[in-house]
Amino acid sequence: MGLEFPREARLVRRGEFDAVYRAGKRRSSSHFTAFFRANQLPVSRFGFSIKKALGGAVVRNRMRRRMREIVRCHRLEIPVGWDIVIHPKSSVGRAEFAGLAGDLVRLMNNV
Repeated sequence: MGLEFPREARLVRRGEFDAVYRAGKRRSSSHFTAFFRANQLPVSRFGFSIKKALGGAVVRNRMRRRMREIVRCHRLEIPVGWDIVIHPKSSVGRAEFAGLAGDLVRLMNNV
């Protein structure tokens, strides 16, 4: 329990992403920018958005997989009741996984 990433914990519709961008706040760290907005739900929901400027499909998909794995493993440490959209910076493609995990969890706890 706790190591899954169910559909209820994901932002999937464009309108959900737009609501976070429009009404939310932003925080940045060395590897990520997170947009967040309260959602009045018993879980936090996560979305990932990666610009094409960061690389080709292979590179962007690798970034997405790494971010999803970090959230999956640390979801119980992250406060509940938020919609969070995570944007990676270019450094995510070549950074160590452990460093990324620490950076993202620290960013999420500052929401």
